[in-house]
Amino acid sequence: MGTESTRSIRGAVLQTIGAPRPYAQSRPVVVQDLQLQPPGPGEIMVRIEAASLCHSDLSVVNGSRVRPLPMLLGHEAAGKVEELGEGVDDLAVGQRVVMAFLPRCGECAGCRTEGKMPCIPGSAANNAGTLLDGGMRLSAADGGEVRHHLGVSGFATHAVVNRKSVVPVDDDIPPHVAALLGCAVLTGGGAVLNPARPGKDDDVAIVGLGGVGMAALLTALSLDVHSVIGIDSLPEKLARARELGADAVYTPQEALDAGIRPALVIEAAGHPRAFETAVRITAPGGTTVTVGLPAPDQTSEITPLTLTAEARTIIGSYLGSAVPARDIPVYAQLWREGKLPVEELVSSTIALEDINSAMDTLADGLAIRQVIRFEPDGASA
Repeated sequence: MGTESTRSIRGAVLQTIGAPRPYAQSRPVVVQDLQLQPPGPGEIMVRIEAASLCHSDLSVVNGSRVRPLPMLLGHEAAGKVEELGEGVDDLAVGQRVVMAFLPRCGECAGCRTEGKMPCIPGSAANNAGTLLDGGMRLSAADGGEVRHHLGVSGFATHAVVNRKSVVPVDDDIPPHVAALLGCAVLTGGGAVLNPARPGKDDDVAIVGLGGVGMAALLTALSLDVHSVIGIDSLPEKLARARELGADAVYTPQEALDAGIRPALVIEAAGHPRAFETAVRITAPGGTTVTVGLPAPDQTSEITPLTLTAEARTIIGSYLGSAVPARDIPVYAQLWREGKLPVEELVSSTIALEDINSAMDTLADGLAIRQVIRFEPDGASA
């Protein structure tokens, strides 16, 4: 069980929202020494092994998603359990766990929808920058308060999280693969497996080939479907999608000009124009699933008559309509069987100190997933 001592850790703390680019110069994220309290009841301490950068991290840095500051960033991570808080009796010290950025209390109205709706107290805690029970376990070296990012704060050597924010996996799942299961695969793959549910005769198109979109593409490729199509405005991402096995790739305009009409279209770009493209190319009787998270003030235009006349369905899917404890083992098994090569999503391995320049790389669309690897002594690789 948890000790009574506070641990010194090192982590990447966002101090300024909306700083000018390049972030490598303005340095809104500061890598600093922090104090981490031991796990409370229902919590665990995890030694982080790998954490990767996602647009949901960038959206806090650039102000698309305003969060309370200062905040220790990072929500896509995996590591080994180091301490167990009171009442946690279903995990063991040394066990590898995947972080899930939305805890599920298992009791609220949202949790009773089996993934369709997010957990209500989990969402409230994420918005407040706390753990699921409303508490905080982080502080700066001078004692100042530091908020948690999405219940994880994985850009650090260690994290204290609620037990309901993690899913255990076997040691054969490597840390960099395990980390991506908790967000990119859970969200992108979930959009395919949960609301879309393609059949063997269906064509599946993915609009937006970032980490989430590429994970959706890999997941669709793991299934017995007619074809998988990648759509993005960047030639490099189209080329990568083709390398990963996409049957066809298009820019948005090329897709419209070609007149493709897939039965299932996943929008994973988080941009209103990408959503419009996804809706326009969906076949009559087909389904558009959107998992992208644009800024709250952005809007799209669609033609309502099309929905009626073509019997269309549009589904919003937060976190891939996932239940992490149910879905992560499915993806782990697909990886184990060689059907879901998650490691192909990793563009590069970086050091924690490179976090600001890595945010620039992400903002420029030049990476799918950049992974921070931590050594057992707490240093980043």
